[in-house]
Amino acid sequence: MSAFDIQAYLKEHKALIDRSLDRYLKKSKQQPRTIYKAIHYGLFSGGKRLRPILTLASGELFGGQQKVLMPFACALEMIHIYSIIHDDLPALDNDDLRRGEPASHKIFGEGIALLAGDALLTEAFHLMTRPQVARALEPSLILKLIHEISHGAGVGGLVGGQAVDLEAEGREADVATVEYIHVRKTGALILTSARVGAIIGGATPKEMRRISRYAEFLGLAFQIADDIMDIAEHAGGGEVREKKKATYPAVVGLAAAKYRVQELLHQCLKEIDLFGKDADPLRGIARYVVERAV
Repeated sequence: MSAFDIQAYLKEHKALIDRSLDRYLKKSKQQPRTIYKAIHYGLFSGGKRLRPILTLASGELFGGQQKVLMPFACALEMIHIYSIIHDDLPALDNDDLRRGEPASHKIFGEGIALLAGDALLTEAFHLMTRPQVARALEPSLILKLIHEISHGAGVGGLVGGQAVDLEAEGREADVATVEYIHVRKTGALILTSARVGAIIGGATPKEMRRISRYAEFLGLAFQIADDIMDIAEHAGGGEVREKKKATYPAVVGLAAAKYRVQELLHQCLKEIDLFGKDADPLRGIARYVVERAV
């Protein structure tokens, strides 16, 4: 397991996803130039592509073909990017920077940024229902996948988590509230990404339960790790958020947050232990998510 090169794996798969996103986006070049530029800026602003990589890794574990997995992987990335474009807007988190670069609304204005997010969410479903996808998968399976993704992106997942996060700003939050936010705002799309790959790959119900628990632990670990890294960045003179956010370190302290994220890593690895060496990419992803913070 230690011989698996996760950095090479992530780099290779990110490049594959970037090329696929670029090919799909070029089909929209005939659309109004400004909105095309805003969509391109959001999609290619240095993201890690963790969610689509997770879809590929999970799907390939169960024998899914990359060409069949890729449209859904790209659609999930589009949904993720829509969510962060909107999340940066003044009405939500009011962040001027994203990964050290100006947020979309600082470049294109709030109206175009809002529309770019709307477009990416809609284009995700357009991509998943293309004729090429319909020829590769049974209609009932495509419907199941769209239902799964809609839930993860909707009120029961991403949007619901964002709403509670917004309401929690400036208030004292407990661990239960923070985990509720993290499991939905960040974790829901990570869970969905892994489940979509496994569904396409033909995982059994027992295997689906294992992958789902792995991804649930991973989603929570991802956000706690991000919170820990934010503290380190701020300590080094990075930009400090203006609003008080509900974060794990703020509620339980930095040491307890680091302990919790390592505990979540252990739980991730335990869930996929029975898959043997074939699950090395999933192990590598989990370790990468946690070890960057601790």
